[in-house]
Amino acid sequence: MIFEERDYHIRPGKLATFVAAYRDHGLEIQKKYLGTFISYFTTEVGELNHVVALWGYEGLDDRMARRKRMLADPDWQAYLARVDGLIERQNTRILTPVDFSPLQ
Repeated sequence: MIFEERDYHIRPGKLATFVAAYRDHGLEIQKKYLGTFISYFTTEVGELNHVVALWGYEGLDDRMARRKRMLADPDWQAYLARVDGLIERQNTRILTPVDFSPLQ
C-alpha cells in the first residue's frame, strides 16, 4: 500500500471557504473514485492557511487509474471551478510505510 499526501497552501482568509467547499462538494466525489480516505487536516500552529489530505492506494497504477476516472467526472470539474482561486500552491508526495508502520 502507498499513501498520498496532498498539501494545499490556501490564500489567506480563504481557509474556511476552501474547507467548506471540499466538505460539501468535493469529498464525496473523491470517496466515490479514490482509494482509502485516511484524513483531512488543517494547521493551528506554524504555517497557517494549510490543508493536508491523506489517501491510501494499492499502488501507483491504482492511484493513476482512479484519479483519471475522477478527473473525467463533470461533478469533479464543477468542484474544481468552486475552489478556483483559493489555492496558492499544492505539493503532492507519495509515501511508502516502513515495515513496522501500523499503516500498511
